Amino acid sequence: MSTGKKEPKMPPKVAAIRSTPPPEQGAEQDAISAMLTQALLSRGAAVPADNAAPAAHVPPVGEQRCGLIAIVGKPNVGKSTLLNALVGQKISITSRKAQTTRHRITGMRTRDATQFVFVDTPGFQTRHSNALNRSLNRTVVGAVNDVDLVVFVVEAGQFNQADARVLSLLPEKIPAILLANKFDLIHRRAEIAPWLKEMQERHNFAEFVPMSANNAKDVERLFGICEKYLPTQPWMYGAEELTDRSDRFMAAEIIREKLFRLTGDELPYTSTVLIDQYEEEGNLRKIAATIVVERDGHKGMIIGEKGEKLKRIGTEARHELEALTGGKVFLEIWVKVRSGWADDEARVKTFGYE
Repeated sequence: MSTGKKEPKMPPKVAAIRSTPPPEQGAEQDAISAMLTQALLSRGAAVPADNAAPAAHVPPVGEQRCGLIAIVGKPNVGKSTLLNALVGQKISITSRKAQTTRHRITGMRTRDATQFVFVDTPGFQTRHSNALNRSLNRTVVGAVNDVDLVVFVVEAGQFNQADARVLSLLPEKIPAILLANKFDLIHRRAEIAPWLKEMQERHNFAEFVPMSANNAKDVERLFGICEKYLPTQPWMYGAEELTDRSDRFMAAEIIREKLFRLTGDELPYTSTVLIDQYEEEGNLRKIAATIVVERDGHKGMIIGEKGEKLKRIGTEARHELEALTGGKVFLEIWVKVRSGWADDEARVKTFGYE
């Protein structure tokens, strides 16, 4: 939602996600990585020279490297968690509910002379054919055709029709990395090699990366793998910038995250959040937001008995916004019914979807 004004930068306040596996788990992962690397080599695919450490090469001063990296996959596969870990700050909301991410969200990370510009995309939708999902799918298709590298995220050892639909969108001309997420949850890791062979037959992946988005060592290693695919060119953003999204946008996303987390699977995915007012007065931010649903029953579900559910949504959102902005937040949230909005092309566009 561009207003023509320069949007404020997100302050780099939140530390990167960090999680270190126990020593025996790390040793086992190194062993399986070596086996998988050999499997890729046997099929003629490229693999990093050191699969356990990030690339150490730094281009000479003046030779800036920069490129776009699309993170794609089916809904709820861990794309947003991965983006947040790569950027080092939460810029994309997460929940167990599918279709949490609805926008193309760009996150930047500048390391030495290289600027990584990551693009988080919505999960490609196949279950519902309405105006909202058609908009989300156009976002995914547009993203994968306008980048230097694609990171295709799947759950390690898994592949279903939803994964196949996303994979069919990947252009052959753009290098793609197969990222097997949640690798730490695999118990029978010897079975991964046949799965990897099947995946390489489905698409000519440039590299294979087994990892957990919650493991700091894995995230660090991914930077080194991605770096060599980025062209030598000037940076697109300032060195300290972390996202191209405004504080106003982040406020809507944080409220929507709390909405999904606190209502669980009971609330249909056709709910959204609009920011009616966002004013800054010194260290205070006054925010007025509207949660839009399609039915009166959904409205009652969000408000809860004596307004307790809505109050909790507002309280948790306010606390996170205060931590993010470093100031006080006054937050008002209303709930309104707009029947059929998710299948109305004009309204979907008005609500900020591409």
